Amino acid sequence: MNPAAPEPDEGVPRLHPSSFADPAVFLATGFASGFLRPAPGTWGSLVALVIWWLLLAGLPWYWQLAAVAATVIAGTWITHIVGRRYQVHDDPRIVIDEFAGLWLTLIAAPPTLLAGLAGFLLFRILDIAKVWPVGWADRRVSGAVGVMLDDLLAGGLALAVLQLAFYFLAWPATGVTL
Repeated sequence: MNPAAPEPDEGVPRLHPSSFADPAVFLATGFASGFLRPAPGTWGSLVALVIWWLLLAGLPWYWQLAAVAATVIAGTWITHIVGRRYQVHDDPRIVIDEFAGLWLTLIAAPPTLLAGLAGFLLFRILDIAKVWPVGWADRRVSGAVGVMLDDLLAGGLALAVLQLAFYFLAWPATGVTL
C-alpha cells in the first residue's frame, strides 16, 4: 500500500449503526439516539428529556443528583472504552454526556412540561454556544473527562438560570403537570 494513500476508512465515521450492537456503543450513543440526523446531540437530549420525564422528574432532588453522578461516572468510563475501541474522541454520536448535562439542568425542576422544555432549550443553547467556561473545557480538557465536562458545565449554567427563573417568576405554580 502506498504510504501517502489514505487509510481505507479515513473520513468514514468509525461509529456507525452496526456498531451499536456493542453494548458500550449502544449506551454511549444514548440508546442509539446519537445516530439520528441532523444534530445528534439534540436527539440525544430529547431522549434524555423523555427519560427524565418518565423516571426522574417525580424523584426528590438528591435522587436526581445521584442519577446524574452515576451517569457521569458510567458515562466517562463508557466514553473512554468506546474512544479506545473505535479510535474516536468526542464523536458527535456519543451523547451520554448530553444525558448527564440535561439531567443536571433539570435537578429539582418541577415535573411540568414547561419546565422540562425550558431546561432542554437552555441546556442546548448553552451547550451549542459554548459560552465560558463550556468552550474552555471543550477546547482544553481531553479524553473522556473532557467529553463529559463541557456538557456538565453547560448543564450547571442552565440549572442556575432555570432555578433563578423558578424563584423570581414563581414558576413552579405554572405549567402542565406531568
